[in-house]
Amino acid sequence: MIIIFLIGALLILGIGAALWSKYVPLDLKDEDAVAQVNDCASCIVDSDKCEMECMMKTVVQGVEYYDDEELDIYKNRRSDSYSEEEAAEFRDVLYSMRQNDVAGWNRSLQIRGINVPDQIKDELMILMSG
Repeated sequence: MIIIFLIGALLILGIGAALWSKYVPLDLKDEDAVAQVNDCASCIVDSDKCEMECMMKTVVQGVEYYDDEELDIYKNRRSDSYSEEEAAEFRDVLYSMRQNDVAGWNRSLQIRGINVPDQIKDELMILMSG
């Protein structure tokens, strides 16, 4: 008899909780949730899924430039073929941007077919990891 009473009480509490969550709005708006999920600046370096979604989003929306149009001349260059002066051009752009733009800049370069010089890859990874 007590077991039946407990099962009935749990059932009533479950139904009440389901109805409560359906009819009582949360403070979080739908737009806020979408913005947080689709924010590519929040991708962590180790998250391949997030990185891939951001790459696809960039391809669909078009390439975003970071005042670095001059780097387009390095399209299809191997990363180990840059001189120190050429690597300095990338370094100048890298250190002129906000830290939360670094991952987006790296994605932009990848989509544009521009390989980052080997000389600055460590610096780039440090800034991307925060």
